[in-house]
This record gives sequence, C-alpha cells and structure tokens, in this order.
Amino acid sequence: MSASNPFNDREKGFEAKYKLDEEQAFRAHAKGNKLFGLWAAEQLDLSGPEADMYAKTVVEADFDRPGDDDVIEKVMDDLRAKGIQTTAEKLVAELATKRAEAAALIAAEK
Repeated sequence: MSASNPFNDREKGFEAKYKLDEEQAFRAHAKGNKLFGLWAAEQLDLSGPEADMYAKTVVEADFDRPGDDDVIEKVMDDLRAKGIQTTAEKLVAELATKRAEAAALIAAEK
C-alpha cells in the first residue's frame, strides 16, 4: 500500500469541485432558460402542457448559437407575432432574473 500524497488528494479535490461547479452552472443555465420559457409562455397565454412545450423550445433555441441572442430573439419574435411589444433589454433582464432563480434553486438542492 502506498501512502496518500496530500498534494494529489488536494488536486483531486479541486478537480471534483470544479466539475461539480461546472455541472451546477450548466444546470442553472438550462433551468433558467426553462423558467424564462415558462414566463414567456405566460405572456403568450399558454398554460399546462402547451406552456411546458413552449419552454422546451426556448431551451432548445439556446443550442443554435453561442450566447443568449438566440433565446432572446426567439422569445421576442414569438411575443411580437402575438402583438406583444417588448424590448430586448426587458427580455435580457427577465432572463437574468430567471437564471438567478434557477441558480438559487440548484444551490438549495445541495
């Protein structure tokens, strides 16, 4: 049996924490997008399964391009198609709020 090397143990600990932090950040990002999609669905007078399906399309829109522009554009286009006027700034602020909510929910799961 070899003795444990404290430096290797520490490095493994940092790697595990980094991996966990990255996973939580990814989950918070995706959950924030879903919450944003549910908020947008409410603006569009969707509820129940329709709202859930719409929120899923918002989450999927995030895979189009890096950054949040794809999500904001999708919701903006959908709102405008229903005659609901808003600004990109308002949507960006709402998305940030929903991502903060999601991060808090995920942190509470620990």
